[in-house]
Amino acid sequence: MQSTFHLVTLEHGDIQRETGAWKYLRYGERMNASAILSARSLRKTYSGSFGTFEALRGVSLDVLEGESLAITGKSGSGKSTLMHLLALLDEPSGGTILLDGLDTQDIKHKRLDQIRNKTFGFVFQHFYLTGNQTVLENVTLPLKIAGIGAKACRERGMRCLADLELDDKAKNQAQTLSGGQKQRVAIARALVGSPRIIFADEPTGNLDSVTGKVVENILFDLNREEGLALVIVTHDDDLAARCDRRIHIKDGQVLRSDAEGVAA
Repeated sequence: MQSTFHLVTLEHGDIQRETGAWKYLRYGERMNASAILSARSLRKTYSGSFGTFEALRGVSLDVLEGESLAITGKSGSGKSTLMHLLALLDEPSGGTILLDGLDTQDIKHKRLDQIRNKTFGFVFQHFYLTGNQTVLENVTLPLKIAGIGAKACRERGMRCLADLELDDKAKNQAQTLSGGQKQRVAIARALVGSPRIIFADEPTGNLDSVTGKVVENILFDLNREEGLALVIVTHDDDLAARCDRRIHIKDGQVLRSDAEGVAA
């Protein structure tokens, strides 16, 4: 699949335009890039009939403009909880999350929903498509939530599908697609709102190795050519090794943080 993405115009970070596409400088050259997200001393505690469980215990990290970041750890380590907090899908029990330097706790819920819908895109292991809706309807859902008109929704949705070579499936029901096609639809949905960060939670977990590699390449092409920040939660060491940095979580704490150097 060729890289033909034309989706995002960024105004932040050290970005150059080359031959009609955005090319972001490699990690070693962009250490001075600004942080989109900053987490400071994040804690998350769950309570119930089981008692009290501390899923995160004082985690601090930055997500830089245009970088790729892997969050790794065993099941139950807290890595998915961390992603949900960073993506503003849940609230921390303690600590602070800054978005472009602004404390997200100071943002009212309705405005926070708008910011999340515009700033972040999401790709999940289980796709989370509505099976009896068309591919185009699934892709344009974030735009409809944002109040975008029907014509603009269709145009932007079809452009995303064309970039992912799925425009011929636009009228198909999502439930008729293969696993790889469903994940590409999920990526198109993540991109349609022109986000600055894509959060991908085990994006290849339900795919065979060949299809998984195709999905990986799409995500990293978007990261390197469009300047999108990419945050991947994964058990897969090979996938994590392709990222600029890896943060390993154990028992709700950052065990180590490594710069990977970007494997080919």
